[in-house]
Amino acid sequence: MTIERQVHLLNFSRKVALCSLTFLLPVQLLSIGFDGWKIGAVSGLLAFAPLLCAFPTGWINDRFSIQSVIRTALLAMGLVIFLMGRTHTFGLMALLFLLLGIANNILDVSTNSLYYKSRGDMNPNRKFGLLYFWLALGTAAGPFLGGVISQLAGLRTLFIVFAALHIVLAAVIPRLEKAAFELVSIRDYVRGLFRRKTLHFSAMIFVIGLHWGVEGTVYSPFLMAHFGLNKFQTSLYISLPLFVLAAASLFFSRLHHDSRLNKRLFLTALFLSGAGLILMVNPNVYVSFFFRVIHETGDGFLGALVVLFISRLFETRSIGGSSAALFAVMTFGQMSGALIFAPLGFQVGLQYPFLAAGALLVLDAGYGWRVFRREHY
Repeated sequence: MTIERQVHLLNFSRKVALCSLTFLLPVQLLSIGFDGWKIGAVSGLLAFAPLLCAFPTGWINDRFSIQSVIRTALLAMGLVIFLMGRTHTFGLMALLFLLLGIANNILDVSTNSLYYKSRGDMNPNRKFGLLYFWLALGTAAGPFLGGVISQLAGLRTLFIVFAALHIVLAAVIPRLEKAAFELVSIRDYVRGLFRRKTLHFSAMIFVIGLHWGVEGTVYSPFLMAHFGLNKFQTSLYISLPLFVLAAASLFFSRLHHDSRLNKRLFLTALFLSGAGLILMVNPNVYVSFFFRVIHETGDGFLGALVVLFISRLFETRSIGGSSAALFAVMTFGQMSGALIFAPLGFQVGLQYPFLAAGALLVLDAGYGWRVFRREHY
C-alpha cells in the first residue's frame, strides 16, 4: 500500500468516528443536563487542544518518527472515545474532550506531514484534492453512520464501535514508509511563519475556523428545534450535503493546476460557504437543505485549496511544524467560535450563530480578494 493510500485510509476512518461523535454529542450532552455554556466549553476544549500539541507534533514529524506517533495516537483516541460513552460529569467530560482533541490533532498533523513530505510529480490540485476528498468523505459518512447506529442501538454502542475502530486501525495499519528528516531550527520556522503572506493567509483561515465552532455546538440542536427532526433525520440532513463537499474536492482534484484559477476558486468558495450558512436558517427545511448544499460545496473547494496553499508556503523539511502551526490557527478559530456562538445560540436564538459566522465568511472573501492582489500563493 502506497504512503498516499495509507494516509487516505487513516483520514477517512478517523473522520468517520470524529464527525459522527462531534455532530451527535451536543444532543447527548443536552440529555445529561449540560447547558449551552457547558456544551460550548467542552467543544472549545476539543478545538483548544491543537494549540498545545500541533507545533510540537509537527516538529517531531520533521525531526524523528511519524509512524510511532500515529500508532500511539490511534490507541489513545480509542480509549478516550470508550470513556466518553460512560461519563456524565462536566469536569471529566471536559478532560476527555481535551484528550480527544490532542489525540486527533496528533493524527491530523502526522498524516498531513507524511503526505506533504511524499512530494512527487503529481498535479498539486490532484494530490491535495484527493487528500481532502477522503477527509470529506469520512466527514460525510460519519454523521450518517452515527445516526444509524445510535437510532438502532443507542449512543453508548456508538462509542464502543468507534473506540474499537481506532484500536483495530492501530493494529492492522501497514508499516508506513519512512520520510526524510532534517535538523530545522526554530529560527527557520519563525522566518516562514511570520512572513507577510503567511500572516495574511492565517487571518483568512482563522475566519474559516470560526464557523466550525458553530457546526460543533448548535448545528444539531438547531435542526431538531427548528424543524422537529429526530436523531436519524438530523444525521441525514447533516451527512448528505457533506457528500457534496466530498464531491467538490474530488472535482477540484480533476482540475489542472493554475495559481490564478485557484485564487478565484478560493474567493468564490468563501462566498458560497458564507451565503449558504446564512440562508440555511430559512424556516422551510427543504430550502434550508438546499442552501446547506451550497455551503458544503464552498467548503469542499476551500478544504482542498487550504492544504494546497499551505504546501506552497513552506519548504518540505519544515512543512511538518509550519503546517501544524497554520492548522492550529484554524482550530483556534474553531475554539473561539464554539465559545462565542454556543452561548449566543442558546441564549438569543439558535439561528443567529449561522447568520454571524456566514457574514464573517463573506467578509473574508473580500479580505482575500485584497490579499491575492498583492501576494503570490
